[in-house]
Amino acid sequence: MVLPSKLYLWFLMSFLYPSFLFALGALSIPIIVHLFNFRRYKKVYFTNVRFLKEVQQESKSKSTLKRLLILASRLLALTCLVLAFAQPYIPSNHNIKKGVRTIIIYIDNSFSMQAANKNGSLLDDAKRKARELVQAASSSDKIQLISNDFYATSHTVLSKEQALDAIDKLSISPSVKSLQEIYSRAESNTDKDFKDAEFFLISDFQKNNVTDFKSDSLAETNFVLLENAPAQNIFIDSCFVESPYFQAGINQKLHVKIKNLSDKEIENGSLKLYLNNKQVTPISFKVNPSAATDALVSFTCKDTGVQQGKLIVEDFPVTFDDTLYFSFRVNNKIPCLNIHKKDEKSDVYLQSLFSNDSLFTYYNQTDQSIDFSYFNKSNLIVVNGLQTISSGLSQELKKYISAGGSVLVFPSDNADKDSYNSFFNLFNLPIFTGIDTATYRLESKNLPKDLYEGVFEKTPENMDMPTVHEHYITKSNTRSGEEVILKLINGQPFLNLYKKGKGRLYVCTSALDEESSSFAKHALFIPTLIKIAILSRPSPPLYYFSGKNEAIDVSNVKTSGETPLHIYSTENKTDFIPEMKVTEDNKFLLTHGNPANANNYFLQHNKINVEGLAFNYNRKESDLACFTKNELSEMIKKMDWKRTHIIEASVGNMRASLAEIGGGVRLWKLFVLLTLLFLGIEIILIKFLK
Repeated sequence: MVLPSKLYLWFLMSFLYPSFLFALGALSIPIIVHLFNFRRYKKVYFTNVRFLKEVQQESKSKSTLKRLLILASRLLALTCLVLAFAQPYIPSNHNIKKGVRTIIIYIDNSFSMQAANKNGSLLDDAKRKARELVQAASSSDKIQLISNDFYATSHTVLSKEQALDAIDKLSISPSVKSLQEIYSRAESNTDKDFKDAEFFLISDFQKNNVTDFKSDSLAETNFVLLENAPAQNIFIDSCFVESPYFQAGINQKLHVKIKNLSDKEIENGSLKLYLNNKQVTPISFKVNPSAATDALVSFTCKDTGVQQGKLIVEDFPVTFDDTLYFSFRVNNKIPCLNIHKKDEKSDVYLQSLFSNDSLFTYYNQTDQSIDFSYFNKSNLIVVNGLQTISSGLSQELKKYISAGGSVLVFPSDNADKDSYNSFFNLFNLPIFTGIDTATYRLESKNLPKDLYEGVFEKTPENMDMPTVHEHYITKSNTRSGEEVILKLINGQPFLNLYKKGKGRLYVCTSALDEESSSFAKHALFIPTLIKIAILSRPSPPLYYFSGKNEAIDVSNVKTSGETPLHIYSTENKTDFIPEMKVTEDNKFLLTHGNPANANNYFLQHNKINVEGLAFNYNRKESDLACFTKNELSEMIKKMDWKRTHIIEASVGNMRASLAEIGGGVRLWKLFVLLTLLFLGIEIILIKFLK
């Protein structure tokens, strides 16, 4: 016999709490009461009882029918009440599998889980849900736990007791992992069995971490969505300095970006700056709701060497991004090397500029006696008026630029074009093809802001510019990486910048002497060369991020022997040796996620502090905007993520929520309504049925 589809579903009905079904035994009570509740009749004698018997028989049959209907309604009401307490549901075809199951549970322990909901912190709520999942598993199930830390133990199959213990030990971590990285990790844990696994992701599902997710439908994926409070967070996003070169006694301007991801305006916020653990005057700031502001902090360093700073705002409950650490080095002078032709007349301009300014250390060499050891001591090398650039000098300059140095070339008015072009070909630059002896002025429009920022308060429209009487014509099939700093009014370049890796190469198409141009005597000459010198060796980043594999350039750090470099902090007692990676031109330290804690650190060699390093927590977690259930549902449909379901963990417990994975039908509300219905029928029968 084939049952109708709806009736067949009733036979598939399961119960979350089947122990309540024992209460069905209480159905015997109304039955017993019904069977033994016989009415007793008093005998009355009449002369003729024929008509009375007919009335008695008719009343007795109607009374029996009424009692049976009342009994049936009571039994049905009591049955529905017991079934409602047993929490019946009709499971879907992708619900919990029978037999030995592979259960992978990801618990989001990123910084955003510091936020709170009505159940406490999100992390505590996530751990509570994970415990319920583990407790609902059988003793034979394979359980694996994953967190943002990606510990080696995440590959280990745990027992229920081991899993519960691991959940209890879980704490907030600075590591930030996207949903795609978590999914790939879970897949690598199980290899071929991943398609049969049940994957539970317990998270607040920040929008920053979900957008790149691409489910390949291998595992039964369940998003356990935690109820989150509205995003309220004020934090320091980033900072930068206007000048890339720090000098003692010179005022520095630090720009601090502060974000307000809340619905309240901050009118008198306080930003504190500490330098070497000494507080500088606090700065007040104002920022609108859901907006950012740029707070400007000015400070002056009196001492040279490594300087360590931190910026602090106060906010709660998400506090990891309220402090931003940074570190920099204050240098005494900028070392510059001038390589020139012997008796070069234009050398007087360079010597007058660099040797008379306290900002520079000036080295002077002729092309006949070049000491290449000075290359590593210099931030900027000026090649001025050489008739020929030898192949040996070309190769040394190439190494120097590859290591991050800057070179400025002023050709001779009678230069050997072949030697210059050979040097230019090392960098795929435009070559010299001829000489133009016509007189042109330099164009005053579109001067590069990074080079001339702060030089002019306002650039004049018809500024008096230098005149060029003789310049080299350049030609190239491609000018990739070319930045025009100054050009002639006919469009030909005068001074170009070519960025090659970490280094910079500046090429002027005219000689520096007075016969070729008036550039050396013009007011534009001094700020141009000073800015080129300041930008010659930009300061390293103010800070790095913990929890990432940062590559720290230490090419300029002098080491001796085989003693490794250490990253060290006395404040949090951290000392580790990062991996050293050496290439042909550079040296890098690879941190591999260390250090775990944000703070100021020192780079040590032979127990001597050689550089300062600062590490901060990634600000990706600062934006607390999370997906709602409806938004996640829309994304699942839009991206066609198959075998992906949402468990709204804010309602009830996990055992109850599991019944609805992928559309399972819960029936307890139906049985409550049926209980009330049958009780109502009983009342109607008693009151109105005569």
